[in-house]
Amino acid sequence: METSTILVAGATGLLGNEICRLLRAKNLPVKAIVRTTSDPVKTGELAKIGVQLVHGDIRDKETLSKALQGIKTVISSVSSMPFSYQPGENDIQSVDEKGVINLIEASISAGINHFIYTSFSKNLDMDFPLRNAKRKVEKHLQNSGLTYTILRPGCFMELWLTAAVGFDATNGKVNTCGTGANPLAYISFKDVAKFAVESISNPAAKNAVLELGGPQNLSQLDAVKIFEEVLDKKIEVGQMPVDALQSQLDGAEDPMQKSFSGLMLCVANGDRIEMKDLLKVFPVKLTSVKEYIHSVVAAS
Repeated sequence: METSTILVAGATGLLGNEICRLLRAKNLPVKAIVRTTSDPVKTGELAKIGVQLVHGDIRDKETLSKALQGIKTVISSVSSMPFSYQPGENDIQSVDEKGVINLIEASISAGINHFIYTSFSKNLDMDFPLRNAKRKVEKHLQNSGLTYTILRPGCFMELWLTAAVGFDATNGKVNTCGTGANPLAYISFKDVAKFAVESISNPAAKNAVLELGGPQNLSQLDAVKIFEEVLDKKIEVGQMPVDALQSQLDGAEDPMQKSFSGLMLCVANGDRIEMKDLLKVFPVKLTSVKEYIHSVVAAS
């Protein structure tokens, strides 16, 4: 029996690219919806591994029906944050909210069997634009009549343990969100990609919301200690106090700034996810923070 093609939206992003790579490693047929303005280096890499590129834009519903022809499964890892955000053009409202809803609506019209959507942890739950968009899309998908899987990963190690958010451990200086003492379910984006791929065929993913974390719940300060062990040096630790983050959130007018401040506040509050039960039905080997840190240090 011929396997039907899987459409990946967000394929040029970190997570979407890894999902495409894993699907192709299993020799599954993959289509990626890409914009005419997508980075040619990234689209070239996708084509090289055998991903079929189809032009479309989730901000423009009319472009989606052609992309969805012959598709039974859609995986969306689309997000305007943090790397491709452009106010009014490529932002939370037009991409993360309206764009994904366009894709869901087009999927209903196209008779899609299964829609897999990447959201984020239920614990990241304060009033800010990205969270509000994600929850609105989740609700829309659950009410759509489509068979759905909603992936809710915690903090990506590859973002939240880097200088981009003030966690510059390799250069010996870290600013924690809040006290840094509350546990977080740090997860590798590569493991989230494994869950996305596994969800295609695993019956436990059908009409399910999957909270995804790593093998341990560790605080930011725990992560600092591991970096200190691996680097064999002391790291200077400062704090971004909760009230300062709250002031940033209250004062920010740009939806991305508001969302970053909101996410940092959520990180300060902690994001504990227990994986024991889920791992009984999803055979995914999770990457530990220690393994990730070893790989970062080896590459630097």
